[in-house]
Amino acid sequence: MRFTHLLLVLAGLTAAMPLLHAQREKLSPEDLAIVEQRWPNAKKTSTGLRYLVLTPSASTEIPKPGAIVSVLYKGMLLDDTVFDAAIDPARPFRFRVGRSQVIEGWDQALQQMKKGEKCLWIIPYEYAYGTRGHPPGIPRCATLIFEIELLDIEQAK
Repeated sequence: MRFTHLLLVLAGLTAAMPLLHAQREKLSPEDLAIVEQRWPNAKKTSTGLRYLVLTPSASTEIPKPGAIVSVLYKGMLLDDTVFDAAIDPARPFRFRVGRSQVIEGWDQALQQMKKGEKCLWIIPYEYAYGTRGHPPGIPRCATLIFEIELLDIEQAK
């Protein structure tokens, strides 16, 4: 009887681990203070990304894994240093969603955006370039800020 009870408790804890992990704050206390001051109305996803819709869209189309998306974006550090951008509508950045062609935070973010929408995404380092960063422009453990506009979606067939 005790062994069965122990197994049930362990099974319950194992099932709850992803939920507990998802609820853990991903931003450092210093970064969290900056984010809460600059973007107090940012919504938080279950995985710890935060976002603001800058330009809403009437579309209901959202990219599914495997879709090719065309986006305009600007990537910044918390101090507003721009480290990368694709802002020319004639030359958008294109990639396949959910196929690890971009940082994990982008794969998560784009699958929540509607065609035509522009959002500001706050991506913790765990879903960006991790503890190594991406020298010289992105330091170790950097929280990244992206303004992303989803221009087009080519759903996978």
